[in-house]
Amino acid sequence: MKEEDKELELLKAKRLLEMQKNISLQQKQEELKATKQDQKTTNPREILIKQLGYRGLEVLQNAESQFPEETKLVIDKLGDLIQSGEVTETIDGGKLLTLFRSVGIRVRVQTTINVEQDGKLVSWSDKLKEGRTIETQENSDQQSTEQNSS
Repeated sequence: MKEEDKELELLKAKRLLEMQKNISLQQKQEELKATKQDQKTTNPREILIKQLGYRGLEVLQNAESQFPEETKLVIDKLGDLIQSGEVTETIDGGKLLTLFRSVGIRVRVQTTINVEQDGKLVSWSDKLKEGRTIETQENSDQQSTEQNSS
C-alpha cells in the first residue's frame, strides 16, 4: 500500500507541475497580447516623432498646419511602416519634405540664407539691403557733387 501511495504522490506532483507550466505559459501569452495591443494603440504621430531627426518636427508641424487632412494620412501610413519595421532609419526634415512633395503635398518651410561677412553670419536679405544702402549713398553723393559743380 505504501508503494501505491508513493506512486499516487508522484503522479499528483507531476500533474501539479504540468498545471503550473500551463498557467505560466498562459500568462506569458496574455502579456504578449497586451504589449501588442499597447503598441497598436500608440498614436502613429508619436511613433513618427520618435523617428524624426534634424528639423523633421518642424517640417511635420508645417505640414499639419498647412494640410491637416492629407498630413494625417501620411502620418498614419508612416506610423504603420515604422511599427512594422519596414522603415528603420531616422527621418530628417529634408527626407520628410521630399516625401510630402513626392505625394503632391507642397509644404512651405521658412528658410533663411546666411553669408559670412567679417567673421559673422549675416542673412542674405540684410546683405542685399546693405548693398542697396551703399548704392543709394553713392548716388546721392554723386548728385550732390554734380550740384556743387554747377
